Amino acid sequence: MKVSVVQFPGTNCEYDTKYAFEKLGASIEIVWHQKSEIDAKSDLVVIAGGFSYGDYLRSGAIARFSPVMDAVAKHAARGGKVLGICNGFQVLTESRLLPGALKRNEGLHFISKHHHLKVASNSNDFMRKLSINDVVNIPIAHHDGNYYIDEESKKSLYDNEQVLLHYCDENGNISNPNGSVDAIAGVCNAQKNVFGLMPHPERAMESILGSQDGIKMLEGFFA
Repeated sequence: MKVSVVQFPGTNCEYDTKYAFEKLGASIEIVWHQKSEIDAKSDLVVIAGGFSYGDYLRSGAIARFSPVMDAVAKHAARGGKVLGICNGFQVLTESRLLPGALKRNEGLHFISKHHHLKVASNSNDFMRKLSINDVVNIPIAHHDGNYYIDEESKKSLYDNEQVLLHYCDENGNISNPNGSVDAIAGVCNAQKNVFGLMPHPERAMESILGSQDGIKMLEGFFA
């Protein structure tokens, strides 16, 4: 499996992502944001976390105009898989490759901690190794992680099983750290080949670091 990891000025999780997928046996290419093409042999494109362009104007708002995002959109349009983690999720919503928007956390503070998530849908490659209502423990680290979507579009998400994850406590009860609508932590597009989430599964690969629950999440992309 080949994974292309997009790198912007301000990206800081590209090498965590590289390590995570290499641990699972993938071949990794770091793709600089000025490149206008993605290797056609790439099975998955990952937009890693960080602070692209320093989060100026709005998180992901400048990165969406980088040349590489045209290549990401073309990759998605031909059925290729795309995963946006944290800032990558913000970039994908700004690029309209995913529905909704990410705004400032309800408490107006940066949040950095482990947080539990409950699986809402597994009818997709990302979540297919997990069961509905499984609870995983995954780090979060964000300032603009408050997911917003209007009521009509939210209904469409649920109807199409596009809501992937909810924030919860260790028992699976809703525990919302940032004010996201319905405590939504991750979604996918209607075609189920573009995925985004605020938590960092690439940082949950080693039990010694607090959790290895990210392994099953990322393994879903492997045939």
